[in-house]
Amino acid sequence: QVQLVESGGGLVQPGGSLRLSCTVSTSIFHNNAMGWYRQAPGKQHEFVAGITYGGITNYAASVEGRFTASRDNAKNTMYLQMNSLKPDDTAVYYCNQVGNRRPWGRGTQVTVAS
Repeated sequence: QVQLVESGGGLVQPGGSLRLSCTVSTSIFHNNAMGWYRQAPGKQHEFVAGITYGGITNYAASVEGRFTASRDNAKNTMYLQMNSLKPDDTAVYYCNQVGNRRPWGRGTQVTVAS
Protein backbone atom coordinates (compact mmCIF):
# COMPACT_ATOMS: atom_id res chain seq x y z
CA GLN A 1 0.00 0.00 0.00
CA VAL A 2 1.34 3.40 -0.98
CA GLN A 3 1.73 5.58 2.07
CA LEU A 4 3.07 9.08 2.52
CA VAL A 5 2.43 10.61 5.93
CA GLU A 6 3.67 14.11 6.64
CA SER A 7 3.85 15.73 10.07
CA GLY A 8 5.49 18.52 12.01
CA GLY A 9 3.81 21.59 10.59
CA GLY A 10 2.44 24.45 12.63
CA LEU A 11 2.27 28.17 13.17
CA VAL A 12 5.60 29.92 13.51
CA GLN A 13 6.74 33.54 13.53
CA PRO A 14 8.93 34.92 10.74
CA GLY A 15 12.51 33.92 11.38
CA GLY A 16 11.47 30.80 13.24
CA SER A 17 12.15 27.14 12.54
CA LEU A 18 10.21 23.95 12.02
CA ARG A 19 11.18 20.37 11.31
CA LEU A 20 8.90 18.33 9.10
CA SER A 21 8.87 14.56 8.93
CA CYS A 22 7.49 12.16 6.39
CA THR A 23 7.07 8.44 6.85
CA VAL A 24 7.02 6.54 3.59
CA SER A 25 6.11 3.00 2.67
CA THR A 26 9.11 0.85 1.84
CA SER A 27 8.04 0.22 -1.74
CA ILE A 28 8.42 3.93 -2.47
CA PHE A 29 11.30 4.84 -0.18
CA HIS A 30 13.81 2.10 -0.86
CA ASN A 31 16.43 3.06 -3.46
CA ASN A 32 14.46 6.07 -4.68
CA ALA A 33 15.02 9.79 -4.65
CA MET A 34 12.42 11.61 -2.60
CA GLY A 35 11.29 15.18 -2.57
CA TRP A 36 9.54 17.81 -0.54
CA TYR A 37 6.88 19.88 -2.26
CA ARG A 38 4.52 22.61 -1.13
CA GLN A 39 1.25 24.07 -2.26
CA ALA A 40 0.19 27.57 -1.33
CA PRO A 41 -3.48 28.57 -1.59
CA GLY A 42 -4.53 28.94 -5.20
CA LYS A 43 -1.23 27.63 -6.56
CA GLN A 44 0.10 24.38 -7.94
CA HIS A 45 2.49 22.09 -6.14
CA GLU A 46 6.00 23.52 -6.06
CA PHE A 47 9.25 21.59 -5.69
CA VAL A 48 11.12 22.52 -2.51
CA ALA A 49 13.91 20.00 -1.98
CA GLY A 50 15.06 16.63 -3.21
CA ILE A 51 17.25 13.95 -1.71
CA THR A 52 18.65 10.82 -3.32
CA TYR A 53 18.77 7.50 -1.54
CA GLY A 54 22.44 8.18 -0.87
CA GLY A 55 21.72 11.58 0.65
CA ILE A 56 22.60 14.00 -2.14
CA THR A 57 20.35 17.01 -1.92
CA ASN A 58 19.14 19.80 -4.16
CA TYR A 59 16.92 22.77 -3.38
CA ALA A 60 14.69 25.33 -4.96
CA ALA A 61 16.40 28.69 -5.14
CA SER A 62 13.81 30.20 -2.82
CA VAL A 63 14.81 27.92 0.08
CA GLU A 64 18.52 27.33 -0.62
CA GLY A 65 20.55 28.01 2.50
CA ARG A 66 17.51 27.98 4.79
CA PHE A 67 16.08 24.47 4.39
CA THR A 68 17.89 21.17 4.82
CA ALA A 69 16.56 17.82 3.63
CA SER A 70 17.68 14.57 5.19
CA ARG A 71 16.52 10.98 5.41
CA ASP A 72 16.88 7.93 7.61
CA ASN A 73 16.72 4.94 5.29
CA ALA A 74 16.46 2.48 8.17
CA LYS A 75 13.27 4.19 9.35
CA ASN A 76 11.76 4.95 5.93
CA THR A 77 11.55 8.55 7.10
CA MET A 78 12.63 11.82 5.59
CA TYR A 79 12.94 15.24 7.17
CA LEU A 80 12.93 18.88 6.22
CA GLN A 81 14.59 21.30 8.61
CA MET A 82 13.29 24.76 7.87
CA ASN A 83 15.08 27.78 9.32
CA SER A 84 14.67 31.51 8.84
CA LEU A 85 11.10 30.99 7.79
CA LYS A 86 9.32 33.69 5.83
CA PRO A 87 5.62 34.41 5.29
CA ASP A 88 6.08 33.26 1.67
CA ASP A 89 6.89 29.79 3.00
CA THR A 90 3.30 29.42 4.15
CA ALA A 91 1.85 26.37 2.40
CA VAL A 92 0.84 22.77 2.82
CA TYR A 93 3.99 20.67 2.61
CA TYR A 94 4.08 17.22 1.06
CA CYS A 95 6.61 14.51 0.41
CA ASN A 96 6.64 12.36 -2.69
CA GLN A 97 8.86 10.27 -4.87
CA VAL A 98 10.95 12.19 -7.38
CA GLY A 99 10.42 11.14 -10.99
CA ASN A 100 7.45 8.88 -10.29
CA ARG A 101 4.83 10.97 -8.56
CA ARG A 102 2.52 9.03 -6.26
CA PRO A 103 -0.92 10.10 -5.01
CA TRP A 104 -0.41 12.98 -2.63
CA GLY A 105 -0.72 12.43 1.10
CA ARG A 106 -2.59 14.78 3.37
CA GLY A 107 0.37 17.08 3.81
CA THR A 108 1.19 19.22 6.82
CA GLN A 109 0.25 22.89 7.11
CA VAL A 110 3.03 25.41 7.69
CA THR A 111 1.94 28.94 8.51
CA VAL A 112 4.49 31.70 8.97
CA ALA A 113 2.93 34.78 10.51
CA SER A 114 3.54 37.23 13.32
